[in-house]
Amino acid sequence: MSSLAQPLAANLVQSVDWLAIAPPTLAAVVALVVLVADLFIAENKKAVLGWTSVAGLAASALLLLPLLDGDRSTFCLAGDAELCSYTADRFTLVIQFLVLGGALLAALLSVTALKDANKGLPEGEFWFLLLSSAAGAALLPASRDLATLIVALEVASLPAFALVGLRHGDRKSSEAALKFFLSSVTATAVSLMGISFVYAATGTLYLTQIADRVQNVDGQLETLTQTGVVLTLVGFAFKTAAVPFHFWVPDTYVGAPLPIAAYLSVVGKAVGFTGLILITVIALPSYADVWGPALAALAALTMTVGNVGALRQQATRAYSAVRLLAWSSVGQAGYLLVPIAAAAYSDDAERSIGSTVAYALMYAAVNLGAFAVAALVGRTKTLNRISDYRGLYARNPISALILAFFLLCLAGLPPGIIGLFAKVTVFSAAVDAGLGWLAVVMAVNVVIALFYYLQWTALLFRAPEGEPVRHLAPAPVTAAMALTGVIGIALSGAPQLILRFTDTGLF
Repeated sequence: MSSLAQPLAANLVQSVDWLAIAPPTLAAVVALVVLVADLFIAENKKAVLGWTSVAGLAASALLLLPLLDGDRSTFCLAGDAELCSYTADRFTLVIQFLVLGGALLAALLSVTALKDANKGLPEGEFWFLLLSSAAGAALLPASRDLATLIVALEVASLPAFALVGLRHGDRKSSEAALKFFLSSVTATAVSLMGISFVYAATGTLYLTQIADRVQNVDGQLETLTQTGVVLTLVGFAFKTAAVPFHFWVPDTYVGAPLPIAAYLSVVGKAVGFTGLILITVIALPSYADVWGPALAALAALTMTVGNVGALRQQATRAYSAVRLLAWSSVGQAGYLLVPIAAAAYSDDAERSIGSTVAYALMYAAVNLGAFAVAALVGRTKTLNRISDYRGLYARNPISALILAFFLLCLAGLPPGIIGLFAKVTVFSAAVDAGLGWLAVVMAVNVVIALFYYLQWTALLFRAPEGEPVRHLAPAPVTAAMALTGVIGIALSGAPQLILRFTDTGLF
C-alpha cells in the first residue's frame, strides 16, 4: 500500500518559480498589507493607503520586465514537466501588462474619487478589493488548467461585485451590484457545468492535455463534450458582455464609482477575452467548427446592439455620458470577438489572436483616458450628461483636446491613427479567415459608431451655455490623462510597435 502511495505523492509535488508568479503575488500581498494597515491608520491619514496601492500596482507591473527574456512555467507535475498550471509566456505578459496597467490607472482615478466621496466609500476595503481583483485578473492569463482558470476568474470577479456596491446608502449602486452579481454567478455556474462535462469526457484539467484527448473521445461521450464546449462558451460570453448576455453593463457602469466603471470596461473585459482565448484556441482547437461560427455570430450581434444602444443615448439624459461609454464598450467587445472567431478558420491562429490583443491594448489606453476626462467633468457635473461637455474647450482646453483625441481613436479616425490601425488589423483578420460577411457587418458598425463619437467630439468645441466654469484637475486625474494621452499619441506615431509587442507566443 505504501509503495503505491509513494509514487503518487511524489507526482503531486510541484515546482515553484517565484519570479514567474511575482506580479500577481505582489498585488495580493499589498492587498493584505493595506487591509491590515487600515486598522491602525488614523482617519485623517487614510490617503496613504491609496498611494501604497498605486505603488504596489506599479511595482507589480515592473516585475514583468525580468520575465521578458523567455517563457517560464511553474506548478508543474514532477512526473511531467510539460504539464504546468502557470505559464509566463509572451501572451501572459502582454495581458498582465494590460491588466496591471489598467488597474494602476483606475487606482489613480480612485485616489481623487475617494477624497471627493467624503467618507462615502470605506478606503481600506476599497483598496483591498481593487488589489485583490487585479491579482486575480493578472493570474488568469497565466492559467493553463481549468481549475486555476476558474479560481482566477472568481478572484477577479468577486471583489468587483463589492466594489460596484460599496457606496453607502446609494440605491443605484446597490441595484448595479445586484445585477452584476446575479449575471456573473449565472455565468460561473454555466461555465462550471461546461467544464465538468469536458473533464468527464477527457479525464484531465490541463488545457494542452484536453486538446489532445478531446479528439479521441468515445462516441458515446461526443454529445456530452459538445454540450460542455457550448456551455463553457456561454459562461465566458457573460464575462465579455457579449450580446445577449450584456444586459448588466449600462446599469452597472452608472451605479459603480466611475473609476470602477473604467476598471470593469478594460480589466473586466480583458479577463473574459483571455479566458475565452485559452479555452478555444489552446484547449479546444479541434472543436473550431463549434466555437468558430458561434463566436462569429456573437461578434456580429454584439457590435450591432452595442453601437445602436450608444446611438440612442439622449444628450440631456442623466448619466448619458457614462451610458454611452458603457454601450460603446459592448460594441467594442464585438470587434474584439472578431479575431477570436477568425482563429477557427485561419491557418495562422496566432496572428488572429495577436489582432485581438493589439485591439485590446489600444482600447484599454483610450477608453481609460476617456473615463479619466469623464471623472474630471463629473466632479462639477454630478449627473455626467453628454450635454455637460458642451463648451469643454472653453473651460479646459487640454481636457477637451485629450477627450476629442480619445473619441477619434475609438472611432478609428485621424489623428487617432492607433484606433484606425487596430480596426484595420481586426478587419484584415476577418477577411484573411474568409469571413467576408463579418467584415461587412463590422464596416457598417464602424460607420454607425462614427456618428455618435463625432457628435460628442463636436459638442466639446461648441460655445458654452452661460459663463464657462473652469475644471481644476487634481494631480492623480491629470496623471491618468497624461499617461493615456502619451500612450495613444506614441502608438499613433508608430502603430507597428503594437503588433511587435503582441506577438503572443501562444503556440
